[in-house]
Amino acid sequence: MKSLSLRNGRSRRSLLSFALVFCVIFSTWALAQEATIVGSVKDPSGAAIPNATVRITNTDTGIANSLKTSSDGQYIAPDLHIGHYNVSAESSGFQVSQRNDVILQVGARMRVDFTLQVGNAQQTVTVEANPVSVQTDTGEVSNVITRNQISNLPTNGRSMYTLLALAPGAASIQGDFILPTAVSGDNNVSINGQRAGHNLLMLDGGENLDRGGSQASVAPSLEAIAEFRMNTSNYSAEYGLAGASTITQVIKSGTKDFHASAWWFGRNDALDARNYFNPVPEPVSELRYNLFGFNTGGPVDFWKSDHKTFFFYNMEWRRLIQGSLLNQTVPFASEYPDAAGPGTGAIMPATFDGKSSIATVPTGVAGLGAGCSPTVLATLVPGQPFPNNTIPDCLINANARLLLNAGGKYGGIFPKPTNAQGQFIGGNNVPTNV
Repeated sequence: MKSLSLRNGRSRRSLLSFALVFCVIFSTWALAQEATIVGSVKDPSGAAIPNATVRITNTDTGIANSLKTSSDGQYIAPDLHIGHYNVSAESSGFQVSQRNDVILQVGARMRVDFTLQVGNAQQTVTVEANPVSVQTDTGEVSNVITRNQISNLPTNGRSMYTLLALAPGAASIQGDFILPTAVSGDNNVSINGQRAGHNLLMLDGGENLDRGGSQASVAPSLEAIAEFRMNTSNYSAEYGLAGASTITQVIKSGTKDFHASAWWFGRNDALDARNYFNPVPEPVSELRYNLFGFNTGGPVDFWKSDHKTFFFYNMEWRRLIQGSLLNQTVPFASEYPDAAGPGTGAIMPATFDGKSSIATVPTGVAGLGAGCSPTVLATLVPGQPFPNNTIPDCLINANARLLLNAGGKYGGIFPKPTNAQGQFIGGNNVPTNV
């Protein structure tokens, strides 16, 4: 028993070690969603100030990081989460310089340089960050779809994929309506003339692509997405799996304050105009689309004044009933076998769409009429019309008769016409629940 307990203990430790290694590996992969601040610290003459202290504070969470400049006055702060930051620089014999409201977007490389003025540390020079800046530290061509754009721009069906076409060089080849699912989600957008299947979708730094079907593995709620960047050309080697565009999505995160929101979006055929191909007096094709959910987020260590851990939770339900709208010519009920009584066969119409309609006996069929009586068989002349335009009951296959007369909402294998012109207009409702 001791040996067994020892083995169990080793197994647990091995499992725990594997889990820790797994988390470390996959947490490093998630760094692709983060941003970077680079810059330099100089004195009024332009000379570098080594060993200056640079402090970077996330104003959304209150988390601050400090680092020192190198011997040539340069600094780099990688792996910063998207959000709003205050950045300050200080050194002995100089006034403190601070840049407020520096906005970091997903995958951004923001340059924040400082020129310190001679003075004492009790003096602070504050500069409000310029929201418009030119990217000079990388050669990538990219475009960020911001949180405000995601929340306020109209989309057909509340799908993020409709926003992919906003990037320069993008051409949408999507359908009119995108189902609210991952596998059926239509993310077909051509970037710079390349195939849609050459795009790569990423979610919080991890691959979000079903390579078998070139569709997303996960379709996140539009209300859960903070922003996303579309790298369309000349991006760095860390995005090495796509030949067209790499789309990096970032989920919202918690902050030092508690926040919650809820939503409902609805569509109903009662609020829509009648479809041109759904004429009166046919019933209106049913449409019920209800999309509802909630977000909540905040600090996990809420009892502390200096928060270090945060959470964000999103839940969304998608309920879609979409009635089919077929407009198809189908046989009249009178044309079905035995419609006029047992043994009467199938009576074909004399006219169809205003033209003569003549049913003829097929030619080249071996054993045609083998199951018919001699009287009926004498009337069957290959290539000539059936008498009275009626296919005899003895020529109708038993399996075909079962299929034609099978039960169902609209009859057998063919639905019955819904108007006097022999047209069927309607169809089954197609539900989608996510």
